Amino acid sequence: MSNTSTEFIFTLGYWLVALCLAVPPQEFQSAGLTIQNLLSHWLGSEELHFVYYHMKRTTATVVFHSLIPIGYYIGLAIAVPDLDLWNISQVRLLWKVYLICSVIFCIVSCSLAFYWSRKKWNNHPIAIKLGYLGDAWRAVASSVNIEFRRIDKFASGPIGRRVIVTDSWVIKTTTYSIDIAHQGDVHLTLEESQTHDIHYESNTTVQFLNIRVDSVNPHTKSFKVRLNSIEYNDLKDKLSAPIRNVRNILIHQSLTDKFLETFRDQVQLNPVYHLPSNAVDLDPCIGCMQSTANIKLQKLCDNPDRGDCVQCYCRPMWCLECMSKWFASRQNQNEPQTWLSSKSPCPTCRAKFCILDVCRVQR
Repeated sequence: MSNTSTEFIFTLGYWLVALCLAVPPQEFQSAGLTIQNLLSHWLGSEELHFVYYHMKRTTATVVFHSLIPIGYYIGLAIAVPDLDLWNISQVRLLWKVYLICSVIFCIVSCSLAFYWSRKKWNNHPIAIKLGYLGDAWRAVASSVNIEFRRIDKFASGPIGRRVIVTDSWVIKTTTYSIDIAHQGDVHLTLEESQTHDIHYESNTTVQFLNIRVDSVNPHTKSFKVRLNSIEYNDLKDKLSAPIRNVRNILIHQSLTDKFLETFRDQVQLNPVYHLPSNAVDLDPCIGCMQSTANIKLQKLCDNPDRGDCVQCYCRPMWCLECMSKWFASRQNQNEPQTWLSSKSPCPTCRAKFCILDVCRVQR
C-alpha cells in the first residue's frame, strides 16, 4: 500500500474516531467510550455533587479536545514513517505550522484548565454563572446539588446535552459549560418544532421542540432547550411558569397521552353519579393526594362483549386523572387498538370495570 493511501486511511479513521469521542453517538455511549466513563473515578458522582461533577467534566473535555490535533500528528508520524514527521526541521512548512498551532492550542487549553481549578474552582465559568444567581456561588451550588438528588426532577438527554428541571432551577448541560436559570426568573417560549419521519432510536416518527428560556436576571443569558414532544407534558408539570406557544405550534402527543385524552372525553359522556344527601365531604384522591376524589365506579355497561365487569362498592377515592392513568397502565402496551374496549381491575378492590363504568361524582 502506498504512503498516500495509508495517510488517507489513517486520516479518515482518526478524525472519525475523534469526532465520535468528542460527540459520542449512542453506540459509543453504550460501550462506555465517553469522557464521563473513562474519567469516572476523578469526576466523582453526578448524583451527589452535580455542580462539581460538571466543572470537572467540562474541564476534562476542554483538555481532551485540545489533544486531538497533536494526537493526529503523532499518530500519523507512527503510521506513515516515510513522511519523516519526527524530523521537524526537515518537514514541509505546512506541517510545521500545523504542529506549532497544535502545541500552542494544547498549552493554552491546559493552562486554562489549571486556572479554572485554582482556589477550589472559584475561577471556573460555571462558578461565575452561579455567582450571579445568589450571594455566593457555593450556596447556589449546594441548592442545585440538593434538588438534583430528588427523584421528582425532570431530566432528559445524555449527560453532555441534558435538560434538567428541579423545583427551583432550569438547567441545560452543554459540552463545555452549563446554562442555568432560577425558575422564578424565567419566561419560556416554544419557538419551533422539527418532525423526523424516522428516528434512529425508535424507527418511528418523532417531533422535537425548541424552547427558549429567557431570564429577567440581566447576568443570565438566554438559552434554548431541545426535547422530544412526548416529554413536553412532563416538562410543563415540573415548571412553575407556563410555556408560551405564540406561534400555535401543534405538539404531537404520545400514544398514551392520546388515550388519556380519549378516556377523559368518554367519561364526560358517561352518566353522572350523585352522592347521597347525607354523604360526607370527599377526601383527596389517594393516588396523587392533590385533587379531590371525583370518580365512582358503577356497573353500567350492558354489552355482553365486554365480559365480566362487576359492581364496585368502593366509595369515591380517585380523581379522573389518576383513574385514567391507572386504566392505561393495566392494558397490553403492544395492542393499543384494544385499550378502549378492554377492562381494568379497580385500584382498590380489584373489581373489573370498563370505560363505560367510570362516572363523575356530583352532589
